[in-house]
Amino acid sequence: MRATLMYGAGDVRVETTTDPSIQKPADAIVRIVRSCVCGSDLHPYHDLPEQEQGMPVGHEFLGVVEQAGTDVTTVKTGDLVVASFSYQDNTCEFCRAGVQTACAHPEFGFFSAAQAELIRVPLADGTLYKLPTGVDTALLPSLLTLADVYGTGYHAAKMAKVSAGDTVAVIGDGAVGLLAVLSAKQLGAERIILMGRHKVRTDLGVEFGATDVVAERGEEGIAKVVELTAGGAHKVLEAVGHRPAYDQAVGIVRGGGVISRVGVPQYEEAPVGFASLFGRNITLNGGPAPVRAYVDELLPNVLDGTVNPGKVFDRTVTLDDVPAAYRAMDDREVLKALVQF
Repeated sequence: MRATLMYGAGDVRVETTTDPSIQKPADAIVRIVRSCVCGSDLHPYHDLPEQEQGMPVGHEFLGVVEQAGTDVTTVKTGDLVVASFSYQDNTCEFCRAGVQTACAHPEFGFFSAAQAELIRVPLADGTLYKLPTGVDTALLPSLLTLADVYGTGYHAAKMAKVSAGDTVAVIGDGAVGLLAVLSAKQLGAERIILMGRHKVRTDLGVEFGATDVVAERGEEGIAKVVELTAGGAHKVLEAVGHRPAYDQAVGIVRGGGVISRVGVPQYEEAPVGFASLFGRNITLNGGPAPVRAYVDELLPNVLDGTVNPGKVFDRTVTLDDVPAAYRAMDDREVLKALVQF
């Protein structure tokens, strides 16, 4: 099969590799129909040390089951499925509590080989979600967002407990940030301030429900949001993962408010003491989104066209074009690249 491999920072190649195979009875093999490049894929693209053997990349996909292990009961050959970006049993106490990214199964893990023609899916029953038959192919991009970015944006809003009447600030105009805007709107936020400086993206954010756009960063951006909100946002959704974004979140949250982080942190230390969070009774939460927990809730509005989260894809490429897609996303020419097989 053809698969995307990363050999180091900026070095992405598409090569012929060995087809995956069933290794355990709970496995399935899926032939990928749609995949994509994620903003979080740019982290290793920036700093991955040189690899002697290429590292498989990609964690978002939907496709058709090509083979199912003998223990797999929820999907069968020929089913169209979407997978969460983690694989889990979906039966342990943590999965039942809706925290699938803390699954206790010893084989729990995260996908890293989805920019390819085929993929092995461990714990298939707990990971693959069977989609309805006869789905319009025009819906496939939106259905793919259930694998990560829509579920992650929704997780940000849910962990912040966004509700009717809230003023919400979203930091980051990437796909997750934009879908956090959409999610905050769905949960009833009255005012949504999107902090981003790429107009094409923030225009989509306004379409998704943002009421204000703040392009300024740092202290200037903090001052603008505090002024707009007369003291800060009730809920802040941080969808970037870099330390300046965290500092911005601390600066714009209202006393007694919530910061919800879903951007993968690229730092180890950040202030949580008296002057930053403790003294103002700020709640800090978030984490890797258990997107499997949200599919039942989010799918109906995607299927009936109430929402169109697939609008975050602004370029469609073939598998062979994936290295160019990484470059385009890194240069901010593309918001999110869809890979069509």
